[in-house]
Amino acid sequence: MPMHYLYLVLAIVAETIGTTALQASQQFSRLWPSVLVVVAYGISFYLLALALKFMPVGIVYAIWSGLGIVLIAIIGFIVFGQRLDLPAVLGLTLIIVGILIIHLFSKSAVH
Repeated sequence: MPMHYLYLVLAIVAETIGTTALQASQQFSRLWPSVLVVVAYGISFYLLALALKFMPVGIVYAIWSGLGIVLIAIIGFIVFGQRLDLPAVLGLTLIIVGILIIHLFSKSAVH
């Protein structure tokens, strides 16, 4: 895996951890989850910046935000018991399809 994709994947993981901690922080009323939010987002943005050295911002942001949305929806379902209705599942599926189209067919995405 090229380093820029590794940076992007790790940025997505860090962002997902930060967003999960954001829910656990209960609107920043719990100290350690709140600290984890700040640290995880800081790491995520740093890694995102590294990926941007090699890839266009639109492509990086589409993949980062799209996969982050899908992962957080799955975590919300598994960890927090948040239910997804059919339109939500269809929308998340379209996000994944969009990311696959960018990755597989776009000449803008650096491989």
